[in-house]
This record gives sequence, structure tokens and C-alpha cells, in this order.
Amino acid sequence: MPLEYSMKILQIAGVTYIHSMKRRNFLKSSALLAISPSLANASGHINSVTLEENLAALNKQPEETAAAMNEEWDKIAMQYDISSDFINLENGYCSMLPVPVLESFVQKTKDLNRKLTWFMRREMETERQAVKNNLADIAGVPSSEIALVRNTTEGLNIVIHGIDLKAGDEIILSKQDYGSMVEAFEQKAKRTGTVNKYINIPLAPSNKQAIIDAYAKAITPKTKLILVTHIINITGQIMPVREICDMAHAKGIEVIVDGAHSFGLLDFRINDLDCDYFATSLHKWFGAPIGAGLLYMKTSKIAKVWPLLGDTGKDRNSMEKFEHLGTNPPAVYLSVRAALDFNLLMGIKLKEERLRYLKNYWVDKVKDIPKVKILTPATDQSCAIATFAIDGMPPAEIEQLLLNQHRILTVAINNDEVKGVRVTPHVFTSVAHLDKLTEAIRGFVEGKFGPIPAPGTKPPAPAPARNSKGKKK
Repeated sequence: MPLEYSMKILQIAGVTYIHSMKRRNFLKSSALLAISPSLANASGHINSVTLEENLAALNKQPEETAAAMNEEWDKIAMQYDISSDFINLENGYCSMLPVPVLESFVQKTKDLNRKLTWFMRREMETERQAVKNNLADIAGVPSSEIALVRNTTEGLNIVIHGIDLKAGDEIILSKQDYGSMVEAFEQKAKRTGTVNKYINIPLAPSNKQAIIDAYAKAITPKTKLILVTHIINITGQIMPVREICDMAHAKGIEVIVDGAHSFGLLDFRINDLDCDYFATSLHKWFGAPIGAGLLYMKTSKIAKVWPLLGDTGKDRNSMEKFEHLGTNPPAVYLSVRAALDFNLLMGIKLKEERLRYLKNYWVDKVKDIPKVKILTPATDQSCAIATFAIDGMPPAEIEQLLLNQHRILTVAINNDEVKGVRVTPHVFTSVAHLDKLTEAIRGFVEGKFGPIPAPGTKPPAPAPARNSKGKKK
């Protein structure tokens, strides 16, 4: 069930309100005015506007129409303290915090510094549970099925190394899965004798069934687990997770889902997927501080999974046994609630449609240029993330040229199956930024670039910003 149609009363960040039928109705509640305060003093260039005011015009339109209203999205960008030193098209690594979330993180850090041990010993567990309750509501699962972890890699390593498998048991995965997950399964194979079977995921599948069939054909009587990446980080391919889970469960096979890039980007709930295990990094598209992640397991699976770090004091049927990670900064997960507020105010569906629009905007401008290849599926099979290649140009060279000559930050992908440059805009990205990207790509194809800089070369320093009197800021 999409977030847009949840019917619940929520208590988030001290504010009670109704998360009701549609996003625009949700925004009409006067209680929401307390969530996103004036940003007048947050940064020197941010105006005294609130997210609710910025969204007013967008909320009058269907999400797909609103996604293309570029002038209104330029106002949304004022919720972010964007650097003028470069154009950031590498938002897939992690997301910049919106100013309200950043303010929450800073304030909570200060508050915790005053209370510190008092908080850790007397308030921490209650506050952590409140955060889990809030996350569970938007994830569509019971809070007893989630644990707070630091990122997707940690969450999935808990699962990968916590499940008892014996020599000869098979795991199905892909070389397009995230490298840390591949490495985790390779290590497990060396320690326990399990067998990793890699499938080939087509770069431009004609339909979802072609992907489902690739997994189904690799199944044998020895198959115990399947790893599926919800959104493949190197191409942006959205995988048919629910269909793969249904197929696997019919054969008695469990499914682990890497949701690093899907939670906070796509309008879904974890229970829509019917997977057995799921982990995500909340510092990516969800927009929480770095070091915040979520791990989900079906209740029936919890008891059999060993925690990564020993904790015999916790009930083996409790997700809390996975949260023993040593002392870590509470302000990180406490600020998850501010990020949740921001996402609910914007609406995940609207955010998804805007980021799909931006992806399609630049891809449509370059896809027919000779020598340019788009390695990402079109339309509803991808969102935000897209990767391109230019015949005859190594990806690292393109990345370096974009940064040094155009101050555009991207990332080169040099995977066994994918070699290209990944582009990931965010809601604060303007079409003007993407126009600069497409102009640069066209220029590269036409040979309009100077000497190729050496890897690691720093881009030229931008001219210093000046105020109205001509003095450096």
C-alpha cells in the first residue's frame, strides 16, 4: 500500500497529526506548521520560506504533472544549502540533508552533549523505540520486525553471516549486486563451503519476466537463498522484487533484498515485497544523517539468525539482539524523525516522479547522440539513477573531464558487466544543471575538450563569491 494512502494518527517529533488519504490533505493540517520552521537564519542564501509553502502549487496538480514544474522545484531547492563550488550529480552515494534535518541533527547533538550519560542510561531505549515505531509505520511492518543499524552493508552482513548454511548450499546473486554484498557472500563461501551462483541480468530487459526467468533458471535443489538488489546501484534498474519473492517462496527459498537505493525513493512499503530480509541506508534517498540504517526480518526468521556481535542477554526472538554495535552517536538516529517529517511533507510519490522526470530529462537529450550509450532501462524500470557510456572513452576519463572542465561531479563505473558514468540528480538539482551535463557529453562526442587531466587532479578553483560591494564572502 503506497504511503500516499495511509490512514493513521502519527506522533512524530512531538507533533500529533493525521497521515491521511492524500498528500495534499495531509499538508492542510495546521499542526504541520510546527514541523518545518522558518529557514531565514539557517544559511546565508536561504529565504524565509517553508516546505509547505513551496509545495502549495505542486499540490494542486497530479504528481506526474507536478514533477515537471521546474520553477516550483527551484523553490524546493531552497530547502538545501547547496554548494556553488560544483554541480553535484553524485547523490547516489549519500544525500545532502535538507536544512530542517540538518538543524535537527545539530540541535540534538548539542542537547545530547549536555545530558549524555543521563540520556544513554535513562532515555535512550525509549527514544530508539519511538524512532523504530515511526519507521515501522511508513515501512508497513511491525516495529518488532525492524532494527536500527548504521547502513545497508551492516544490516545485510548481519543476515548473510547470521544464517547457518552448510557446505554445498547454494546462493543465487548477480555481479551487478553491490560489491560489499558480493564480498560478504564470497567470504561466507570461503569459511563455510557454500556455493555462489552468479546470474546475468540483462542491461535492457524487454520485460520483467526476463529478469525473473534469469533467477528461476539458476535454482537447483541445493538453492537456499537469493539476493536481489531492489534498485541496482550501477545502472538504476528497478528489479521485480515481489515477483522474484513469489517465485522463490513457491520453491521454499528465502530472499534477501538490498534496499539501499529504494527506501525513500520509490513509493512502496516493505510488506509489499513479501521478502524475508531487507536492509536500507537511511542516509541515501531518505535524507537522514550518515550512519542511519534499517534492517527488517519477518518474525518467523528472527530466532534462527545469529547477531553479528555477541549479545546473549537479548531474547533470541527479538530484533534488539542485532542492535548491539557498541557506543554510537544517538543524534544520528534521533534525527531520522526529522527526515521522516520532511519525506511525509513532500510525499514519496511526488519525490519519485520528480527524480524520474530529471533522469528522463537528461537521458532523452543524449540518448540519440552518436557513440553515446544509455545503460539504464527507460520509463518505469528506473528512477533517479542512470548510467551512460561513450564509445572510445574510458569511464574514468569522462568522469575526470566532467569534473575538471565543467565542475560536474559524477562517478565512473567499472564493473565486470557495466562500464560507464553514473549520474544521480536529487530534488535540488535544476534542469539548468542537467543542461550543462548534456552539453558537456555532446562536446566530448564532438571532440571539444582539452588535454585530459591525470587521475586525481583537482578541478580548478571556482572564482570567489562576492557580495554586492565586491568583497569576498
